[in-house]
Amino acid sequence: MSTVLVIGATGRTGRHIVTGLRAAGVTVRALVRTPDLADLPADVELVAGDLQDPAAVRRAAVGADAAFLLWPWFSSEGAAAVVAELPRRVVYLSTLGGGGFWGEIEELLKDRDWTFVRPSGFAVNTLAWAEQIRAGAVQLPYPKAARSLIHERDIAAVAVLALLGDHHIGQIYELTGPEAITQEDQVATIAGVIGRPIRVEALTDSAARDAMLAQGADPLLADSAVTYWASLVSSPEPVTTTVATLTGRPALTFATWAREHAADFPADR
Repeated sequence: MSTVLVIGATGRTGRHIVTGLRAAGVTVRALVRTPDLADLPADVELVAGDLQDPAAVRRAAVGADAAFLLWPWFSSEGAAAVVAELPRRVVYLSTLGGGGFWGEIEELLKDRDWTFVRPSGFAVNTLAWAEQIRAGAVQLPYPKAARSLIHERDIAAVAVLALLGDHHIGQIYELTGPEAITQEDQVATIAGVIGRPIRVEALTDSAARDAMLAQGADPLLADSAVTYWASLVSSPEPVTTTVATLTGRPALTFATWAREHAADFPADR
């Protein structure tokens, strides 16, 4: 493996993937919309372009031995044309269980040398609560829903291993954090780290659905997400040992993530 194309290199997981690949001596290429704003190391090859433009993906993929694919939208529309331009070896960031549009993209990759990295909920997504935390209260659907949130560094560590080793071809890796933690306990963990009390207020199903629609989710996905949160009250997300098995160290806890990201949460007004 000499050159790897990283799609999503400027994201929170992608930056760690870039770091891991560079540490392994791999040449990293990144498809980015605005190279001047990418803020990536100087030795990363930057290709300007949009992921929804197959021609841009084709330019970025020329000469690459493999690609890491992140698809950032709530629909697989347009993905087939993009997948067709990728190198034969692809590590795809899917989701736990591989359902919905993530599964549709997995199907598009089945004629390639694929590895599917399927993480549970990203711990980093709790940064979406930042402004509510500033105000002292976080509104959540089903506060007692328990998720096995995963640190973005653990996702990246597995993705790098998968990109570097051919024995990962054809493997599906279900990744989680080391424990299932309720949403209200996630808030409490952040409160403890930043040293401020934070209330939790339960959202109705309709309010939670409307919030997802406002973020660009289609109605079916919004409905299924609310149903899923409800199920996690009595049936928490599973906890796997895949991170530990592949990396040789325990998966990082949510408390570790919160301590590392304490500065990302705003101070009081």
